[in-house]
Amino acid sequence: MANITAANSVVMLSANKLYNVPVQLQGFSADDVFGAEAIDTAEVLMGVDGKMSSGFIHVPVKWSITLQADSGSNAIFDAIYGAEKIAQEKFILQGTVVLPSIGTTWVMNNGVMTSYQPVPDAKKVLQPRKYTITWESVSPSVRV
Repeated sequence: MANITAANSVVMLSANKLYNVPVQLQGFSADDVFGAEAIDTAEVLMGVDGKMSSGFIHVPVKWSITLQADSGSNAIFDAIYGAEKIAQEKFILQGTVVLPSIGTTWVMNNGVMTSYQPVPDAKKVLQPRKYTITWESVSPSVRV
């Protein structure tokens, strides 16, 4: 039987001018830890004669992370947003995701927080908070 648990995931994040040493994010949502949107990897054009041409393109990667309302790591995103608001500039983020269950690490470079949920939704219980970081690149490296 294969092990595909996300329970032992490790997510590290650093932010220039604020968290120069990476900090570990903890307190993930039970049903929605993190995820990346699919990206388009080519520009495709069809000529009037029916011949197709294509080319590789670089595109940013949108990545979201969801933390329980009581996660101490929410304070990291609060601090990033607060510092950006004071500085009136975006802070550059770096990250890594380690998934031991499948033996893979992803390195995420030159990101900016593009979506910030300032307060959890309040229902019967407080709901998780979701953040989006848009990365310049996300590269996997398989561990042997």
